[in-house]
Amino acid sequence: MQSEEKAAWPVRRLTDVVSLPTGQVDPREEPYRSRVLLAPDHVESRTGKIAKHVTAADQSASSGKYVVQPGDVIFCKIRPALRKVALADFSGTCSADMYPLKPGREIVASFLVAVLLSENFSRYVESLSARTGIPKVNREDLAGYCFPLPPLDEQRRLVEVADAVSAQERALQGSITKLRSVRQGTLLSAMLPLRGGEPPRGWVRVPLKDVVPVAEYGVSEALDRDSRGVPVLRMNNLAGGRPELSDLRYSPVAVSAKLELKYGDVLFNRTNSIDHIGKSGMWRGELPKASFASYLVRINPDASRLTPEYLVEWLMHPTIRQRVRSISTVAVQQVNVNPTRLRELEIDMPKEPAEQRRIVDSLYACDAQISAECEELAKLRALKSGLIDDLLNGAA
Repeated sequence: MQSEEKAAWPVRRLTDVVSLPTGQVDPREEPYRSRVLLAPDHVESRTGKIAKHVTAADQSASSGKYVVQPGDVIFCKIRPALRKVALADFSGTCSADMYPLKPGREIVASFLVAVLLSENFSRYVESLSARTGIPKVNREDLAGYCFPLPPLDEQRRLVEVADAVSAQERALQGSITKLRSVRQGTLLSAMLPLRGGEPPRGWVRVPLKDVVPVAEYGVSEALDRDSRGVPVLRMNNLAGGRPELSDLRYSPVAVSAKLELKYGDVLFNRTNSIDHIGKSGMWRGELPKASFASYLVRINPDASRLTPEYLVEWLMHPTIRQRVRSISTVAVQQVNVNPTRLRELEIDMPKEPAEQRRIVDSLYACDAQISAECEELAKLRALKSGLIDDLLNGAA
């Protein structure tokens, strides 16, 4: 696409090429009661896909809704950072937290979906939310968005290319899902003794405290976003058995040397919602210096008997996650696991650390494949996003 071509395309206001809804209907009345009522949580984030179709009657809807026709582009106006946009394939209604946009003769509906999912449009609406402090887009906000509008044939061509990339994207997503199932199957098969009965030959069952001598609490100082401080891992910084460092907080005061993280440290999330309790991970020296917050505990094993990698995989096993939940205590809006009670749980493990490492290596092989596929998926998504963003940014 040549820049001269783009320069010749007219820059149009969004509300000049789409029609916004006027008036609402009662979802308790027919025909709307028995038709699909699309809500924000029925639309996938960032994909442009509708996750499920549910009737207004099945949702016991009562407040006013907007009428939707096939071909309308439905835009979720609350929490725009989630990028929930979909092309309607039904006659029915949508939540009043969404706008059914009716494309005019100058714009192809699927091209409009791509524009609303673009980085360019997302930056625009998120800047509005940052300025007002309200994560919501109103009609005036939509009227303020301008973008270059290619001829219809060019719009269709861009959409065809994006659709071809989307097909590859779906294939990769399917492959990643299968690989994750293989990993889960490998974990369940390798740790079959966890299901009960006597440990097989070469395995032992001991209280966790026999191989994890102590549980250590992290720092309790108030944290901030000033990166001049010491990075401190919190409960949301553990994902898939590893540290997740995209949203760190920092300690503004010095951290005791004994609370600094060292390679091989195992962290366990002792307090959170019931779904997140027990999240675990191993520190692999991802940062030169870091510590951990007090709602995490460090439970390092006796390395002569239990490898930290095996301990993390054991903690993430579905059976163990359930056992951890069963010993948790409920507090106000969260649950808590006492580290002493955690260490009273029995752990099944190969007697020889070498066999523990063999099990972990088979799981890490799956992780490497999943990581490679995820990288390819990220590249495809960047390519698809760039198709529209190159156009939109070029007109700035």
